[in-house]
Amino acid sequence: MSLRNVAIIAHVDHGKTTLVDQLFRQSGTFRDNQRVEERAMDSNELEKERGITILAKCTSVEWQGTHINIVDTPGHADFGAEVERILSMVDGVILLVDAAEGPMPQTKFVTGKALGLGLKPIVVVNKIDRPDARPAEVLDECFELFLNLDANDEQLDFPTLYASGRSGYAGRDDSVRDGDLTPLFETIVEHVPEPGLDPDGEFKMLATLLDRDNFLGRILTGRIESGTLNVGDPIKAIDVNGKKVEEGRCTKLFAFEGLERVPVESAKAGDIVAIAGLVEATVSNTIGTPQIVEPLPAREIDPPTLSMTFAVNDSPYAGQEGDKVQSRVIRERLEREAESNVAIRISESADKDAFEVAGRGELQLGVLIENMRREGFELSISRPRVLFQEGPNGREEPYETVVVDVDDEYSGTVVEKMALRKAEMTDMRPSGGGKTRLTFSAPSRGLIGYHGEFLSDTRGTGIMNRVFEKYGPHKGKIEGRQNGVLISMDKGEAVGYALNALEDRGILFVSPGEKLYAGMVIGENAKPQDLEVNAQKSKQLTNFRASGKDEGIRLTPPKRMTLEQAIAYIQDDELVEVTPKSIRLRKRYLDTHERKKMKKKEDA
Repeated sequence: MSLRNVAIIAHVDHGKTTLVDQLFRQSGTFRDNQRVEERAMDSNELEKERGITILAKCTSVEWQGTHINIVDTPGHADFGAEVERILSMVDGVILLVDAAEGPMPQTKFVTGKALGLGLKPIVVVNKIDRPDARPAEVLDECFELFLNLDANDEQLDFPTLYASGRSGYAGRDDSVRDGDLTPLFETIVEHVPEPGLDPDGEFKMLATLLDRDNFLGRILTGRIESGTLNVGDPIKAIDVNGKKVEEGRCTKLFAFEGLERVPVESAKAGDIVAIAGLVEATVSNTIGTPQIVEPLPAREIDPPTLSMTFAVNDSPYAGQEGDKVQSRVIRERLEREAESNVAIRISESADKDAFEVAGRGELQLGVLIENMRREGFELSISRPRVLFQEGPNGREEPYETVVVDVDDEYSGTVVEKMALRKAEMTDMRPSGGGKTRLTFSAPSRGLIGYHGEFLSDTRGTGIMNRVFEKYGPHKGKIEGRQNGVLISMDKGEAVGYALNALEDRGILFVSPGEKLYAGMVIGENAKPQDLEVNAQKSKQLTNFRASGKDEGIRLTPPKRMTLEQAIAYIQDDELVEVTPKSIRLRKRYLDTHERKKMKKKEDA
């Protein structure tokens, strides 16, 4: 049976996962009567909620005697470390672009990596049935994108298909409106080369994905570059410098069929497989016969650019909503994460019971925190900090390329806000339909917490995409939040009467009956200073005023923040308390005297 290995690159929401579902159905991977969830490739709970792909996944379909391995790649730059490694397993890529939106910056990020590896692209213009589709211009934009990414002549001579993933058809002409995906299958078989690898050489494979299984331990996925592997064979893992990591045996071997991992007895060069049996080997290690000394070339993983402190929850309500609160349990969970997610780095913090967690962006760290809270953890999270490095001109900070699509009327506001955040505009052009596309080069530091503000400034219609650009000169001080906060003085339940009196002071984050404690942030002050307030104060009852005759108190609904908004909102002297049921904001030092003492120390 002939073999093809192909990766799908697409921006968030361009319809990649829906198209893969249709490939399954039309190749007979799913039976006609089989009940399959929509977007079967996004199996993780958070992926379904956010509608994004976070984890890279392997799958396969059989089509007319050809076994096609399809690798789904994350579209967010925060998960870029996954992408680079995955592309080393495949021999071709499908670039999927929306017929209205065209190629986006993250598409550029992944496509650049693919072209750099010499992979030949197939362009699929998806959602061709959209009323605002503009296939001809989108195709020109793809061509321009490849030129900007220094594609060679062979790569520029790419086949183009027009498709609707949702309706399940594709064609070579943009007027196509029915049929099936046969043209896509044919193009893959025709244009993606077979892996021309040596099945008779010594066994070698590069580990590109790492997974944990409660019964089998570590499972390493990769493509066999040469030779054959059988279950029970002795194997050895070496790192990128050729140093031995460990020796062991291949206890289990899996191939991919549809969405399942299926046990097989042996596999040969070109196959994408998963191996169990090693306990220390990790991503970028070469696994081979015990005689190997030369490692396979592995790509460097881009450095983390952001870090946060994950500390034990020490609020007065600690341990009441979650069952995993000790630092030992938190450390084990973070080490497990760092083991399977190589873009994350964990180190002990100077403070007791706290850990520094460094990653590629707010989204990646936000996903980790959300997963942990669902597992029953309680944590205190600090404001994200960017990681500086020493460069030729002293201290350098990370920069990102930011591409923004907004309605023309909001472009002035966005330019103004980005300038405050020390961003420089590098391009501005109309993108049709009354929209403008703005491109900026901005320090990552200035972008922390801007996304929520951006959405309210553009009335929810703006689209912003960010991708790591470079390390560059430090841009100086960037103004943070302008307003102070309202801080609870006491522990106890919030009282409607007291909150009613506080509404004039600013925006409240809590409602009557909520449990508060001293040092907890319960609202935003209308003025720049922090203000301590009493939210538990109830009405004085005298014989002139009966408690029952009171007019009903009408409170404005409190402002509720999502986890990402809360992390972006806090200042350096504040923390987010995260539990399975609540997200609370608090001061780092709960005691008012200690806060004043620390403030004096900092000012000095």
